[in-house]
Amino acid sequence: MAELRGTDLIARRALAATPDQIDFLVAGREQLAELRRTVQPLSRKLATRLAARRRRAERGRIDLRRTLRRSLSTGGVPLRPAYRRRRPARPELVLLCDVSGSVAGFANFTMLLVQALREQFSKVRVFAFVNRTDEVTALVSAGQADPAGLGARILAEAAVTGWDGSSDYGTALGQFVERYLDAVGPRTSVLVLGDARNNGRDPNPAALAAVAARARRVYWLNPEPVSAWSTGDSAAGEYARVVRMLPCRNVRQLGDLVARLLPV
Repeated sequence: MAELRGTDLIARRALAATPDQIDFLVAGREQLAELRRTVQPLSRKLATRLAARRRRAERGRIDLRRTLRRSLSTGGVPLRPAYRRRRPARPELVLLCDVSGSVAGFANFTMLLVQALREQFSKVRVFAFVNRTDEVTALVSAGQADPAGLGARILAEAAVTGWDGSSDYGTALGQFVERYLDAVGPRTSVLVLGDARNNGRDPNPAALAAVAARARRVYWLNPEPVSAWSTGDSAAGEYARVVRMLPCRNVRQLGDLVARLLPV
């Protein structure tokens, strides 16, 4: 079997996936509950990594004058470089999350993770949508007491659906620009979470471009494999021409992306 089908495939199917390798799109109820239990340990690990990056960034560039002055005590050899001190401000973060269907588990987990990391940012605002967009920052904060019920609470209490329960990214992005664009500024990093499956509707990439024009940076995290982008009703290709789109299929990838992409 290994010779015919490849050792990698056999290894993946022969060994049970660890929680950080569970695919968001195929996780069942019990697996999602297991994922929620990993939020706090993962947030502590990421907070340590982000804090270390911030400390390194505080050193800034070499101060040539002070370095030369120090070198007088070592015969002109600059053994101890002096650095210009700088105090990088903590960034602002905006999450824009599709909470419909199979991507809801991915969005809910990420919202809980970001809430646990909130002290690493000067401001965090969270917006959810299906075919309408509403701010759910307060609901996510309250959701720490009952993370299992976060998704149901958002669908029940926030105005994220209109005429039906199908995703409409174009309308949702347009409403975000119309109502909440002031949440985005030059210090803001924006994470868009969703599979970009738009049910054949107008994807409205101009609205996403308006967000990108105001933000420090915008990343789109897509839980589908790259091979599925722009297939069927996916508008991933159109959005990927506007902002950087990255595959994010499990907790391990999510943690790596958060630590690597978000600025200090």
